[in-house]
Amino acid sequence: MTDRLKWLGGWLARRAENVLVLMLGAMFAVFIVQIVFRYLLNLPIGWTHEISVILWLWIVLFGSAFVTRESEEIRFDIIYGAVGPRARRVMAVITAVALVVLYTLSLPAMADYVAFMKVERTAYLKLPFNWVYSIYLAFAVAAIARYLWLGWQAMRGKAPQDFDPTKASSGV
Repeated sequence: MTDRLKWLGGWLARRAENVLVLMLGAMFAVFIVQIVFRYLLNLPIGWTHEISVILWLWIVLFGSAFVTRESEEIRFDIIYGAVGPRARRVMAVITAVALVVLYTLSLPAMADYVAFMKVERTAYLKLPFNWVYSIYLAFAVAAIARYLWLGWQAMRGKAPQDFDPTKASSGV
């Protein structure tokens, strides 16, 4: 059963990466269309900018929620790498509790805001703003679940990975 769940989790992670790649590709294509229309055809169009901004918002929040791994998150590596596993576990628990509390407290207000924004529409494509901002709700729920899991793991004795400065990495 656990092997099947691991397989399903890996499959879902790869599909989330595929969605992220498609969004980035669409944003790049729209950006090129904007350049062609503005500078080659001298016909500036606004919908391309609107799509680029919406896709950027979705790329950042969707990627943070479903693609970025815990080891890829930004940390104060100087402090984090200087302490032992027990201190890293304590830091992980404190971080997890703080973030779960903050996201949980913000969730009802943000859900109300997203629901309220159905009355407003974007300038060019006339998309309801509740569609645009709905990704925050998915991000917040995913962040709550992630930090509940990370906090639970840390309390059970599993320290987060130590930063290894000898490994070459792009940070992503």
